[in-house]
Amino acid sequence: MEIRNILAALKEERNRIARAIAALEMLDSTDASIPRGRPATTAKAAPKQPSKRGLTPARRRRLSVLMKARWAARRKTAVKPAPKPTPGRRRMSAAARRKIAEAQRARWAAQKKAAPKKAPDAKKAEAVAAPKAE
Repeated sequence: MEIRNILAALKEERNRIARAIAALEMLDSTDASIPRGRPATTAKAAPKQPSKRGLTPARRRRLSVLMKARWAARRKTAVKPAPKPTPGRRRMSAAARRKIAEAQRARWAAQKKAAPKKAPDAKKAEAVAAPKAE
């Protein structure tokens, strides 16, 4: 029994020393012959189980039918928005146009009445009164 215990302790010590050597070699980047990366472990990794990917075609069809029915029901109960006004020029009624024109004429008349009359320039008066003789 003692020999087995001694052997197990020695093997543990050997593994610990090997890991320490590997760690020190990783720190020393000048040696190109040393493989990079994690040191290999002696324990085997458990095999991966194949994963199920996506939906089966039958399940996909079933979901498609369900979603189409759901959206159709939603469209039936949805509140329809008010129609948007059509883009383009806005038209003014003839009455509104007349009203604006009358108001503008009244403003012009008031402005004309309030403006002081200027005396005509002497040169302009002569040019208008006596045409040039050629």
